[in-house]
Amino acid sequence: MNKQFVIFFGTFVLVYGTANYYVGMRFLQAFHDLIAISTPLYLIVYIFFALTPAISRYSSSYLGGKISVELNVISAYWMGITFYAFFLWALADAFRIAGSWLGILPSNLSQVSAYWGGTVLALLVVLIIWGSYNARRPVIRHYNVRIAKAAGDLRRLNAILVADIHLGPIIGRRRLERMVEMINGLNPDIIFFAGDIIDEDVEFFINRDMHVVLQRLKPPFGSFAVLGNHEYLGGHADQAVHSLEQAGMTVLRDNLVNIKDLFYIAGRDDPTCKRMTGIMRKPLADILQTADASRPMILIDHQPYDLEPAKKYGVDLMLAGHTHRGQFFPNNLITSRVFEVDWGYLRKGDLQVIVSCGFGTWGPPLRIGNSPELVHIDIAFDGSRS
Repeated sequence: MNKQFVIFFGTFVLVYGTANYYVGMRFLQAFHDLIAISTPLYLIVYIFFALTPAISRYSSSYLGGKISVELNVISAYWMGITFYAFFLWALADAFRIAGSWLGILPSNLSQVSAYWGGTVLALLVVLIIWGSYNARRPVIRHYNVRIAKAAGDLRRLNAILVADIHLGPIIGRRRLERMVEMINGLNPDIIFFAGDIIDEDVEFFINRDMHVVLQRLKPPFGSFAVLGNHEYLGGHADQAVHSLEQAGMTVLRDNLVNIKDLFYIAGRDDPTCKRMTGIMRKPLADILQTADASRPMILIDHQPYDLEPAKKYGVDLMLAGHTHRGQFFPNNLITSRVFEVDWGYLRKGDLQVIVSCGFGTWGPPLRIGNSPELVHIDIAFDGSRS
């Protein structure tokens, strides 16, 4: 078994288990009088929900169908509930202990009680309802980009960037149909898919005929995609490529395409390919070696790393996703430190970078502090460097 996987899995179990134990005990203490007559039932139900990530992970092999989908949804929500319940209880305990120590709280509020439990529960319900509602209300984000290179007679390109749809049990066919309708309403010339289109389970994508829905996208210059880490983590990257090609996309895996002698599109394989296949992705210099530097160069790379090589080798516009902008607060404080740009627009010399926070969600179907998005880019070619 891969050593990195063992370390990751062990860390996840330790953190997730500790958080669930802490949250479960705090609610039990807070509502002890209410739960006392059925404490065993409370523990059985709570432990079942806490174990749903493990149960749902393997349920598709044995249960399948609607039951498997429902377990995946419950598991995803439970992880979000645990995340926010842990932090809310930690804040409540910190305030309770500090208030007691400073003598500013009455004695009856210095202990875990129904008051604290009710406050945490009310805030938790609000956060989960809002996050779930917000995750289902995608917005269209607009950017105007000027590339100071000539693209033949082409002056403007109406482009769409889509990242991190995570099609699967959580983001299903209905949401996909909504996305396709929104994109077609913008009448794009070209569409870029920046990875994590399929959320690991390629069979789910195939069995729901999701490729048929994506075939409704027919931009004149085509649809171009790269793989993300989740297509690789599913263990069937080649099958994912085949399915996406059936959907009408050109999947770029460390290669370059010349679009009608007007501009270039390069697509990088995700770094996860090394961990899953043992093969490293190509250096960017090798991918771009045949390109005419006088023509506009657009690069799709799932993860917004390696900005310096993109700048060095003449990329004009880099498109990425992956970060989800943390998906829900306060995770954005982490992604903003990990990535030079975790969302939005960045300019580095002649290189321009746009990172989408994604259309879908991974894990908990919640978005707090950001909105799911389609990125609408008006690209202007004017042939004169500033």
